[in-house]
Amino acid sequence: MAGEVRGRSPEDVRSILADRISAGHLRPGQRLGAERMLAAELGVSRAALRNALAVLEDSGMVRRVPGRGGGTFVSRDKIERDLSRVVGVPALLRSQGVVAGTRVMSARLAAADEPAAQALHLRPGDLVIDLVRIRLADGSPISVEHAMLPAERFPGLLELPLGGSVYELLGEHFGTQPDEAVERIEVVAASPDEAMVLGVEPGAPLLAITRTTTDGDGEPIEFSHDLFRGDRTRIVVRTPGHGGVARASPGRGRIIELRAQNAI
Repeated sequence: MAGEVRGRSPEDVRSILADRISAGHLRPGQRLGAERMLAAELGVSRAALRNALAVLEDSGMVRRVPGRGGGTFVSRDKIERDLSRVVGVPALLRSQGVVAGTRVMSARLAAADEPAAQALHLRPGDLVIDLVRIRLADGSPISVEHAMLPAERFPGLLELPLGGSVYELLGEHFGTQPDEAVERIEVVAASPDEAMVLGVEPGAPLLAITRTTTDGDGEPIEFSHDLFRGDRTRIVVRTPGHGGVARASPGRGRIIELRAQNAI
């Protein structure tokens, strides 16, 4: 029996660990344990274990965090961000059974720069509500969002609790609902500061989403730039069509651009 156990290959170890993860015995975010103990439990050398873990990491089932306090962890499920509808991040997370959280980093009045003024139909220097928040999924950071809204249209917004959905606040207090959005998506490399905030390595791929949201009258209500962790986010687009050919209604729908920049 002992000989059979010691004869396990890295593929055997990979299969055992993959089965444990698939069966839910190892939960998303759970640490697998020290390599020495795990190798002893499975009856293999540490070299064979490392080979198996490398294959699991390449497949996305685990992630390996170097350094003190690191280790090998079961990858968390990816959050599906559906670009076919306009919805706030808290509602998006709740719909997928994920506990949503928010850290408000700053909330202030600021002068609109040229891109924000152009997107919001303002003059450069006009006041905007400038809001920076970190979004949490099951307690860990998944995105950083920087949103700007026209201050004149939403007086008193800064006095409201900003830890949830701004869209819900706009509907409840100002009678305004988001109707359409134009989103431009790029893959970028995390800067050292962004990496520290989001809990990833510098250079890790992030999804950078620049969004302009309009109300039912076509008036812009939000201009934002969001950074989502690439390892925890999946983009979903639902395209209506007829007979296999998509049809777009003039003046309706969402415009989506996906571009990639060099990312480590």
